[in-house]
Parts: sequence; structure tokens; C-alpha cells
Amino acid sequence: MQRAVAGPAEALDLPGSVSVLSDGQWTVLQRSGDRWAGGPFEVSLQHTGPALDIRLRAPGKELEKVKLTWERIFDAGARFLGDQWERSYGDLQWSPITAPRKAPWYILINDGRETVCVGVKTGARTIADWEVAPRELNLVLDTHSGGAGVLLGDRTLHAASVVTMKGRPGETPFATDHRFCRLLCDSPRLPALPVYGINDWYFAYGNNSRQLILETTKSMAGLAPDNRNRPFSVIDDGWETDDFQRPNAKFGDMSAVAAEIKNIGMRPGLWTRPLLAKEKESVTRLLPVRKGQEDSKERYLDPTIPENDERIAETIALYRNWGFEMVKHDYSTYDLLGRWGSRMNEELTVPGWHCYDRSLTNAEIILRLYRTIRKAAGPLYIIGCNTMSHLSAGLFELNRIGDDTSGREWPRVGKYGVNTMGFRLPQHNTFYAADGDCVGVTTQIPWTKNRQWMQLLAESSAPLFISAQPEAIGQEQKAYIKQCFAMAARVQPLGEPLDWLTQPQPEKWRLNGRVVKFDWS
Repeated sequence: MQRAVAGPAEALDLPGSVSVLSDGQWTVLQRSGDRWAGGPFEVSLQHTGPALDIRLRAPGKELEKVKLTWERIFDAGARFLGDQWERSYGDLQWSPITAPRKAPWYILINDGRETVCVGVKTGARTIADWEVAPRELNLVLDTHSGGAGVLLGDRTLHAASVVTMKGRPGETPFATDHRFCRLLCDSPRLPALPVYGINDWYFAYGNNSRQLILETTKSMAGLAPDNRNRPFSVIDDGWETDDFQRPNAKFGDMSAVAAEIKNIGMRPGLWTRPLLAKEKESVTRLLPVRKGQEDSKERYLDPTIPENDERIAETIALYRNWGFEMVKHDYSTYDLLGRWGSRMNEELTVPGWHCYDRSLTNAEIILRLYRTIRKAAGPLYIIGCNTMSHLSAGLFELNRIGDDTSGREWPRVGKYGVNTMGFRLPQHNTFYAADGDCVGVTTQIPWTKNRQWMQLLAESSAPLFISAQPEAIGQEQKAYIKQCFAMAARVQPLGEPLDWLTQPQPEKWRLNGRVVKFDWS
């Protein structure tokens, strides 16, 4: 797959101050060379080429956060753009410096003349966000383990590596963003060919069956181009019992289902939820019930318990043995931290709880889970959904970059689908294949609307997935789906939003060398 060419990184200077949060109290550390220390806490900063490596020690104490502050004077008219911790929720946009908000993972600052980028490289062992003010720039590294400070013991934690880069003369901020994402991820794991296909969720919404999946697969398979890049047919939620190793009676033998999808001419994919516990799961294997979850019947596996890690690996390996070629795993950030990314602006999770292993930060716990899934999957493609974007990069071939679109409510498509494509498409083929979610072709959304959303996905170079309700598919829809499948199956230039500096749902796009205007109203 094509990848952006990163520009030269620049070494970030050392911060003016460093402080740590422990037991709910901030402590300002004292500098000595490239070390900042105070009591048991030590933060060391070292330039390794263009990267600024940050290492932490806190023997005998809980460590909740570390904050690094640089003095910076920004133009009053400058605007900034950040990322999101996991999926985006229709909330990405260029914001004034005077309207501070957290910018997870990396930040772009544009003053109308040039774009400056600063960010944490992917695979960090802490969960990072940038906070900008008119006269300073802050990097906050969250080192919680669950809802409590991590207990590092005597080990030194390589918390993050920071890089910075400037845009080239005449380069658009979008192109700069794309190059910078390439710099942030050294080794993305990308699909061998562009990914496209179907998914049943946005018309079945869990009310699916073996018969429905096979009928839909048959109706769509004939619309795919006749080449070596065959489409996927992904079975979403609804196939399982309370045990994700056992299908329900509507599906039966999953090996047979996968084989039938292949015989029809598509590549089988399967949805799963790795941290959702069985109904009668032993309480010793569960995460504690967090505040706000008391009335929920759902319970979640603690991924730091070795037996759970082994079960997750066995489950993913089972799907491979069944013959599936793609696994979509979902909900793991919510199941672990108890919050959606849209509610993480203050804190990532509620306080007062922790996993079995308190020596690991939340970022390390998540990375361990992802690596377990990756190793067990072998050659299978992995789609992460509700996964931490910066921790997915380099491990999963695809990542769902936005909250759910819809087959019922058109405004969700614009808010969550178009917004996430406009602002996270620079991560496509730099972190992973960026999946903006499905086109829900149903009788509840006008075809004139869905046709535009399908065109954007099909010509953006990102993955195209269609949820096609049989009752909504006539000859016109089939002809256009066939056209879009043909585009999505081949390598294309990256689509670019041309009005993203001012439009949260960009309407003007450059697609395949021409300007296309959309109406998302």
C-alpha cells in the first residue's frame, strides 16, 4: 500500500518545567541537567536523534500523571487541531488558541502562514494529551493503572517519545498532517490491497442469521470487480451466545458459514467483543464494578489476569481455525475504562479502582491486550473498533476512526462519518487503513444522501463497507455499488478536504484529482 513520505523531524527543546501528580497532589520537580527530580520521583529527558524520550521513575509511590510545560507565544489568530483517544465523536475541528481543549496524542498549530506539529509517537506506554494556551504548551502523560496511580516499583518506564515537524512552504495543513502522521508511526501494519466489502450491522442491528448473511453476500458478490482483490463479508454482532467461542442456533457451524462465504466469492470476517464476560463468569476473573455500572448486567474480564489473556488468545485463534480472514474486535476501551472517548475530556475513567496487576499503566494494559489479539490472529486482518488509535497503529491493519454512523438517522452520518473522514484521514496508510464506517443503505435514509457518503468513501482511498438492506437495493443502487466497489478495490490517491479549516463536516473535497462538492444537510 502507498504511504506518505515524512518530512524531517526537528528536535524539541527541553521543557521549562516538569511536575507530577501523586495522591491527588501536584509536585513541581527540580531540574538538574536533563533530569527533573523531587522526593521519589524522577523524570529524565534525552534526545535520541530527533525524538525527545521521556522516562519516569517513582519507586514506592503511586504515579497518576506527569506534566511537561514549554513556554510558547502563539499568534492570537492561530488555531489548533488535535486527535482523539479512540474513535472521534463528531467533535474534531480547528479551534482558536483562546478556546483551550485537550488534544490527544498530537497537535497541529496553524497561524495562517505555516503549520507546526508536535506529537507523541505511536505505541507510547502512557496516554498523552496536549493542552495549549496563548503563552504555553503542555504535554500531560496519564500514568494511571485503572483509576489509581500506577505502582512502577523499581522499574523505569519509557513513557513516550515526542517529535515535532513544520509544514513545507506552500503545503496545505492537510498534507502536513499526513506527513506528520507518517513520522509518528515507524512501522504501520497495512493491508496488502485496499479493503472493501459488506457488513450487516446497519440494517440488521444484531437481528442477523446464517441465511440472511449468505443471501446478502450472494447479492453483493456479483457486484465486485473480477480481480484478485475480493471483497469481505463481515458478520457483525448477533452470531454469538454469551460465550464468544460458541455460535447461537441461528448460525450453527461457523466453519461452514465461513466456507460458504468463500464459495460465494467473498472473504469472511467476524465481529467479537474480547473483554465481555460470560453470564456466570467467576468473579475472580472480572474487573471491579465501577461507579455508574452498578445497575448494568454486563461484566468485563480483567485483561491483566493471565487466564483471561490466554482465553482471549484461544478465542481469536479459534476464528482463524474456523476459516475467517478478518476479525473486528469491539468495545475494549469502554469495557476496560468504563467510558467512551467522548467522556474522557476530564479523566479517562472514574477514580478508585484498579486491575489485578497494578504495575502496568492503562496504556501498557491496552498494548498487551492488542498484542495478544495480534499474535493469535496470525495472518488474519484485524479491525479495531473502540480501540485507542495511537496504540492500534502498527498492530492492526484497520481501525474504525469514528463513532457509529447509521442506517436509520442521516444526521449521524454527517456528524460521525464525514467529520471523522475529514479530520482523521491523514492517518490512512500512515497508522493503519482508516475505516470511516459503513454506508447503511436502507429504506430509512434517502438514497440521494447515502449515494454521496458512498462516493466519499469509495474515492477517498480508505476502506469502503456497505450495509445493504435487501429491500433498499434496486437496479440503480446495484449499478452504483458496482461502480464504487471497482474504485475501492484499487489503489487511489488520498482524498483531501478543502474546507476543513472552517467546516466540521467538510463539503468540498479533492477526489482523484478533481474537486467534488457534497451536500450533507
